[in-house]
Amino acid sequence: MANSRAKTNAETDGFIKILSDKATDKILGVHMVCWGAGELINEAALAMEYGASSEDIARVCHAHPTVSEAFREANLSAYFGKAINF
Repeated sequence: MANSRAKTNAETDGFIKILSDKATDKILGVHMVCWGAGELINEAALAMEYGASSEDIARVCHAHPTVSEAFREANLSAYFGKAINF
Protein backbone atom coordinates (compact mmCIF):
# COMPACT_ATOMS: atom_id res chain seq x y z
CA MET A 1 0.00 0.00 0.00
CA ALA A 2 1.10 3.54 -0.67
CA ASN A 3 1.09 6.42 1.77
CA SER A 4 -1.26 9.39 1.54
CA ARG A 5 1.08 11.71 -0.39
CA ALA A 6 2.01 9.00 -2.88
CA LYS A 7 -1.68 8.35 -3.48
CA THR A 8 -2.30 12.07 -3.99
CA ASN A 9 0.57 12.19 -6.50
CA ALA A 10 -0.69 9.00 -8.24
CA GLU A 11 2.75 7.42 -7.64
CA THR A 12 1.84 4.30 -5.68
CA ASP A 13 4.26 1.75 -7.14
CA GLY A 14 7.31 0.75 -5.10
CA PHE A 15 8.47 -0.21 -1.64
CA ILE A 16 10.93 0.60 1.14
CA LYS A 17 12.66 -2.30 2.88
CA ILE A 18 14.65 -1.97 6.10
CA LEU A 19 17.45 -4.44 6.84
CA SER A 20 18.23 -4.44 10.56
CA ASP A 21 20.19 -6.62 12.96
CA LYS A 22 17.81 -8.95 14.80
CA ALA A 23 19.72 -8.70 18.08
CA THR A 24 20.50 -4.96 18.21
CA ASP A 25 17.87 -3.51 15.82
CA LYS A 26 20.65 -1.43 14.22
CA ILE A 27 19.81 -0.47 10.63
CA LEU A 28 22.24 -2.28 8.32
CA GLY A 29 20.78 -1.30 4.96
CA VAL A 30 17.77 0.12 3.17
CA HIS A 31 16.22 -0.69 -0.20
CA MET A 32 14.06 2.00 -1.79
CA VAL A 33 12.26 1.45 -5.06
CA CYS A 34 9.71 4.23 -5.23
CA TRP A 35 8.91 7.68 -6.51
CA GLY A 36 11.20 10.15 -4.74
CA ALA A 37 13.69 7.52 -3.53
CA GLY A 38 16.58 9.82 -4.41
CA GLU A 39 15.24 12.39 -1.97
CA LEU A 40 14.41 9.85 0.74
CA ILE A 41 17.64 7.84 0.87
CA ASN A 42 19.53 10.64 2.64
CA GLU A 43 17.62 10.01 5.88
CA ALA A 44 18.50 6.32 5.68
CA ALA A 45 22.17 7.10 5.03
CA LEU A 46 22.26 9.48 7.99
CA ALA A 47 20.59 6.89 10.23
CA MET A 48 23.14 4.23 9.26
CA GLU A 49 26.09 6.63 9.66
CA TYR A 50 25.08 7.38 13.25
CA GLY A 51 24.12 3.81 14.15
CA ALA A 52 20.38 4.38 14.48
CA SER A 53 17.97 1.54 15.12
CA SER A 54 14.59 0.93 13.52
CA GLU A 55 13.03 2.01 16.80
CA ASP A 56 14.95 5.31 16.71
CA ILE A 57 13.52 6.18 13.29
CA ALA A 58 10.05 4.85 14.15
CA ARG A 59 9.88 7.24 17.10
CA VAL A 60 10.88 10.33 15.07
CA CYS A 61 7.95 12.55 14.11
CA HIS A 62 7.57 12.86 10.32
CA ALA A 63 5.18 15.35 8.74
CA HIS A 64 1.91 13.97 7.35
CA PRO A 65 1.06 13.61 4.56
CA THR A 66 4.52 13.39 2.99
CA VAL A 67 6.34 10.79 0.94
CA SER A 68 9.14 10.81 3.55
CA GLU A 69 6.86 9.34 6.19
CA ALA A 70 7.08 6.08 4.22
CA PHE A 71 10.59 5.64 5.68
CA ARG A 72 9.19 5.96 9.20
CA GLU A 73 6.37 3.56 8.37
CA ALA A 74 8.89 1.00 7.07
CA ASN A 75 10.80 1.29 10.36
CA LEU A 76 7.58 0.95 12.36
CA SER A 77 6.92 -2.25 10.46
CA ALA A 78 10.47 -3.50 11.03
CA TYR A 79 10.45 -2.78 14.77
CA PHE A 80 6.84 -3.10 15.92
CA GLY A 81 5.63 -5.53 13.25
CA LYS A 82 3.10 -3.16 11.71
CA ALA A 83 2.85 0.32 10.28
CA ILE A 84 0.29 2.89 11.41
CA ASN A 85 -0.93 4.58 8.24
CA PHE A 86 -1.17 1.60 5.91
